Amino acid sequence: MNRNKHISIVGFVILVLILVLSLSPTKPRATTFHSAEEQQYFSMVAAHGIVDSALIFPTAASCAGCHGPDPMQNAYIDNEGNDVNLFDDWQTSLMANSAKDPFWRAKVSHEVATFPQHQVDTEDKCTSCHAPMGHYTKRIRNQGKYGIHDLLVDTVGMDGVSCGACHQMSEQDLGNLFSGKLNYDTTRVMYGPFEFPFAPPMRDFVGFTPEYSEHIIDEGLCAGCHTLVTNSYNTDGSLSENFFAEQATYHEWLNSAYALGEGKQTCQNCHIPRIEDSIVISANYAFLEGRSPFGLHELVGGNVTMLRLMKENKDALGIKATDAAFDATIAATEDMLQRRSLDLEMNVALGQSSDSLLIDVKVTNLAGHKFPSGYPSRRAVLQFSVVASTGDTLFQSGTFDDQWEVAGLDPDFEPHYNRIENESQVQIYEFVTGDSDGKFTTLLEQAFAGLKDNRLPPLGFKKDHSTYDTVTIVGAALMDTNFNISDSGFEGTGSDMIQYHIPLNGYSGTVDIHAAMVYQPLPPRWMAPMFATQTDEIDTFKSMFDANDNEPVYMVRDTIANLLVNSTSTIQLVEQLVSIFPNPTADGKIIIQSENAIKHIQCVSNAGLSIPLSLDGEQTTLPDPAGTYYLHITFDDETRIIKKVVRL
Repeated sequence: MNRNKHISIVGFVILVLILVLSLSPTKPRATTFHSAEEQQYFSMVAAHGIVDSALIFPTAASCAGCHGPDPMQNAYIDNEGNDVNLFDDWQTSLMANSAKDPFWRAKVSHEVATFPQHQVDTEDKCTSCHAPMGHYTKRIRNQGKYGIHDLLVDTVGMDGVSCGACHQMSEQDLGNLFSGKLNYDTTRVMYGPFEFPFAPPMRDFVGFTPEYSEHIIDEGLCAGCHTLVTNSYNTDGSLSENFFAEQATYHEWLNSAYALGEGKQTCQNCHIPRIEDSIVISANYAFLEGRSPFGLHELVGGNVTMLRLMKENKDALGIKATDAAFDATIAATEDMLQRRSLDLEMNVALGQSSDSLLIDVKVTNLAGHKFPSGYPSRRAVLQFSVVASTGDTLFQSGTFDDQWEVAGLDPDFEPHYNRIENESQVQIYEFVTGDSDGKFTTLLEQAFAGLKDNRLPPLGFKKDHSTYDTVTIVGAALMDTNFNISDSGFEGTGSDMIQYHIPLNGYSGTVDIHAAMVYQPLPPRWMAPMFATQTDEIDTFKSMFDANDNEPVYMVRDTIANLLVNSTSTIQLVEQLVSIFPNPTADGKIIIQSENAIKHIQCVSNAGLSIPLSLDGEQTTLPDPAGTYYLHITFDDETRIIKKVVRL
């Protein structure tokens, strides 16, 4: 074939192809699967690298790319436009900072300084819950026990109760393991609550595969660390045959109405509250659909004191969260304490005795476990006062000094009271631990038995429950017929009623009566033995603590206003014809109707913040946020009444 003929054949073939293509249907222009922003992000993640295959657990930083804030503002945005990403919410929780917690470090050093011969075992036990990923990495590799010296050079351990600490937990024996005994799945999976997870990002960029499993929302996930039973040491340091339940929050929950039936409320229902909003759960993927219900990883409890301290010392502690993130966690913690933990109400008792006033104060536990629960330093103090119209205080119980210690405490500990009749008596709900000699101790290795436990039980709590041996009521509360017992004699009310017997000493006139519950996680008396011991960790924490805002949190309050009393015990409530509705109110708007002219309204929050309210006709609006408020209404004739209103 000559060259010219070959060229003509090739030309013919090309012409045919052009004609075919020109007659073919028009096809859409090809587009990239991901946006330019996504491609840039993926390049960054790829450069960071997959978690080393030798590591059993990733740190939270490896998960933040997809489960942190979304630069595209597509993922982790709720229906109101709030950013609810997992990483930011978790980062300022006590769970995230459990290994950096300076109080925990100081307390471990206190135990070790007292019994140095137990150091290896003590630190190994404490790190099993405060640094579980570092602890179990060493245990799974059969490399021995894990101490503070291991933790301080271990990035994984220092990540505290991080993503893998929960999401890699196996369902094996879930709910049956305690005292830091945990089972982990080491096959590089991450369990989640949603079916058919979108696996490529986590698998390809992090090196772990997401899998659906119902056990991740089971309350047993919390049992391993939130029930701690230890083998007690005698005061001479020898090991006893006694076992002591230092913390039993999970068992307290089991012994409650919240653990039963269709209305079951798990740990996660409160501490990882779920919202019904449809939430996209991976950043930088514009095509993903939302998932519901979505669990907010706030992980809040009640320890505002430590959150304030960590915020102020975050650089020294190596915490990279912003002040704004800490403020959000502190606000959520205060909300938990003030709206979802306790209820309090007062009533004037009948049958007044001569020259006295009897007031019943009822406190009811709304939590699914004892209140306070967990670490035995925590206490709730009931404050009570009677103030005359002249401004003079006729009676007060539960006041604090300038070091935030309760005035008038008994030398060892304040007993439980059914009736309070002098100012030196204070109702304090707490767990007091004693050593093998029966003396008060804050050394948990020496804790041998409870000397007092009148912490408010949860609704449905019974003494015949199988867990009662780890959650006993101890002391005078056992004989108190108003403690967790109904008027008809049945257990399980979750409440306590205290009667205050107030001498009037001849006073006649009106009085305002105030009651408030105050929560204090680190009271001075409990801290004193540790601060009397010198270690580097204690000295560091003490300097932070002394500079910290350690004011207790005011939880719930109630007031009886304008109660008219006289020395012959004639008692009546000075009533003003006032109606407030709707109460509770969803949007904060309320109508106040009165037959008497209103001169002034002062609105006081549960936390004690006070702002004036103005009326537009009969209407006014409560301040944000949601919560309980007290309206101090003053009339033109200078009489005053206090009304409680609730903003949902």
